[in-house]
Amino acid sequence: MDKFYIITNTDKDKGGVLTKQIAAYIRRNGKTCIIQGEGEITNEVDCVLVLGGDGTLLRAARDVVHLEVPLLGINLGTLGYMAEIDQNSIYPAMDKLMVDQYSIERRMMLMGTVYHGGEEIYSDIALNDIVISREGPLRVVRFKNFVNEEFLNQYQADGIIISTATGSTGYSLSAGGPIVSPEASLMLMTPLAPHTINTRSIIFPDTDRITVEIGKGRTENPDVARVTFDGADTVPMETGDRIAIEKAKQDTRIVKINNISFLEVLRNKMSNN
Repeated sequence: MDKFYIITNTDKDKGGVLTKQIAAYIRRNGKTCIIQGEGEITNEVDCVLVLGGDGTLLRAARDVVHLEVPLLGINLGTLGYMAEIDQNSIYPAMDKLMVDQYSIERRMMLMGTVYHGGEEIYSDIALNDIVISREGPLRVVRFKNFVNEEFLNQYQADGIIISTATGSTGYSLSAGGPIVSPEASLMLMTPLAPHTINTRSIIFPDTDRITVEIGKGRTENPDVARVTFDGADTVPMETGDRIAIEKAKQDTRIVKINNISFLEVLRNKMSNN
């Protein structure tokens, strides 16, 4: 790799001190490095270095997915599942990148399309998950779920999480969903605080299309909800609205250097909790 671009969580690297040090190291080795804010990112970049944590990496993945550029996560906070490199191994990692000692892991993404009155009003992608949830603290929502246009079930809940295998270690896990190896290509539906005892997570192949409709509430007024993509962009929904979720055409490319297995990351994460 010869040309790098750095995206930094400035809350975790105050004043960009570490960012500038990494950029200087790369340039001293005869390579090119652009820091976010100093220039635009293009598809000529060989690798995007993302300094922060899993959240920063998620945002970066959505921002640069159209460029098909691989990302390397550098963890500046607590141990994460996605950001492979910690602060103690930054420069050895840079050395490996600059002599092409790495592999690339492709991660499935989701595409969600929101419909109101049968008309498409919004669409976006997500690497981790798409969450449809209640709007307000006291109201549960009735969700009607379809797979490939065939009715699956309906129930009242605080929300529904549709996640990728990558997202199985995020919000879905905290809601009781299973952990799935991130290299798997699938969709995971996990209810959020359902008002039905026998409601469980369901795993679907990546060829399916999941549709969630906001059902009718207890009053004449429409129930209100919202859909959130990777915890970032949020779109309001109401009774009768639908969101269709399927495998995105794009994927995220994650650079792997240390060949640490997912099981080792999982074991380390659980031993630190």
